[in-house]
Amino acid sequence: MVFILNKINTIGNQFLAELRDASIQQDKARFRNNQEKLGQILAYEISKTLNYTAKEVQTPLGTANVNVPADQPVLGTILRAGLPFHQGFMNYFDQSCSAFITACRKVKKSGSFSIEIDRITGPSLENKTFILCDTMLATGQSIVQVSKELTAQYAIKDLHIAAIIASSEGITHVRANLPKAKLWVCAVDDEMTSKAYIVPGLGDAGDLAFGEKI
Repeated sequence: MVFILNKINTIGNQFLAELRDASIQQDKARFRNNQEKLGQILAYEISKTLNYTAKEVQTPLGTANVNVPADQPVLGTILRAGLPFHQGFMNYFDQSCSAFITACRKVKKSGSFSIEIDRITGPSLENKTFILCDTMLATGQSIVQVSKELTAQYAIKDLHIAAIIASSEGITHVRANLPKAKLWVCAVDDEMTSKAYIVPGLGDAGDLAFGEKI
């Protein structure tokens, strides 16, 4: 299953347009804030798929019955670009625990690269719903590698993968290697550069949010 936000008309498209806009991108706070807003929108959409249980709430004037999530999902992100997007999910799933993954590309002289996972820190994912969010889903290699490492350790109940912009190639790679995962993206672009940057994309999300790397 793949959910694509910009296939429907919502205010989310405004936030997505601002993220892509090269002039608006110069405002780092606004860039991070728009990622956060899109994280909140996808969190809301994912919340529709969760299991709910009835809860009786005492108000000053009586009681009310409300359906609330039966279990809180665990949220995860790949540092550093995914942090503002992840914050949006935390704003809505505000009782959830979080996992943090450090991974980087190791570029070879040929120009090809591999993904090296340095560390995964977080709670147990045993029988949990896990939402892994990363701003850009380019080749899909890091998402697949991280997900496979975690599913090898834990019997994850449901795996959701969320991204702001994905490439068509990345989605194909994820679906081929993680057929049970549910994908939630704001937009899909068809092209990538030789260095695996999505086109038209939005540039380097980590640099735009936090400053250029040395």
